[in-house]
Amino acid sequence: MDRRYLSRIADAARLQPQETVIEVGAGSGALTSLLADRADRLIAVEVDPRLAEALKVRFTGRPNVTVLCADILELSSRDILDRLDGVSSYGVIGNFPYFIGTAILRHFLRAEDKPIWLVATLQDEVAQRIAAPAGQMSYLAVEMQLLAEARLLFRIPSRAFRPPPKVRSAVMRLDVRPQPVVEVGEIAYFLRFAQAGFAAPRKQLRNSLAQGLRVPAGDVVGLLTRAGLDGSRRPQTLELGEWTSLFREARTLVTA
Repeated sequence: MDRRYLSRIADAARLQPQETVIEVGAGSGALTSLLADRADRLIAVEVDPRLAEALKVRFTGRPNVTVLCADILELSSRDILDRLDGVSSYGVIGNFPYFIGTAILRHFLRAEDKPIWLVATLQDEVAQRIAAPAGQMSYLAVEMQLLAEARLLFRIPSRAFRPPPKVRSAVMRLDVRPQPVVEVGEIAYFLRFAQAGFAAPRKQLRNSLAQGLRVPAGDVVGLLTRAGLDGSRRPQTLELGEWTSLFREARTLVTA
């Protein structure tokens, strides 16, 4: 990737003194090199054994850099942090493989030991969906924004990569919420409810929700009324706060 964009990605991390960073998909080490100069401790994770070995050689003289050859989705954050004595907080950064980008975000956002922040290079379309405002929300936006404040920072043109990909990329930052918008024990129920709400996103909310929850339309009209929401709206128009208000009214339908 063009070094100008690598520098902007490293800047987006806003690294503080004594900060620990996990880099996902270190590759040939271009971003790793910039992060190694800024992070107190850097754990570079690379799944390709050949690239991982080259990284170990390249950074052998950097005691603050640890290279792991592993599939990030098969490692828990605790597996990684246990290699560093006394480390409990960390950030995540990386050029995520497009086909598992959202899976990596979920992996960390739902981890027992969550990061403080994530800076991710993703497919532009996916980044836009995650950071979407009310009016353009999807289930993915609700899911991610439940757990973190998401912002699309800047886009990267295909020509900045070698070889250039067929899709445009974007860099986004997610600042993990210290407390989710709903109680921790209800996150799975809330997500099930939100997913039901988007069962038929082109339909009116009352119809989409009834279809997703498999309940009579009259039950949905009642809970929409109690939540003070117009059932003729489309699911994508609801803000996160409206989803949580609606969930509180529908809790018994989801948790039963």
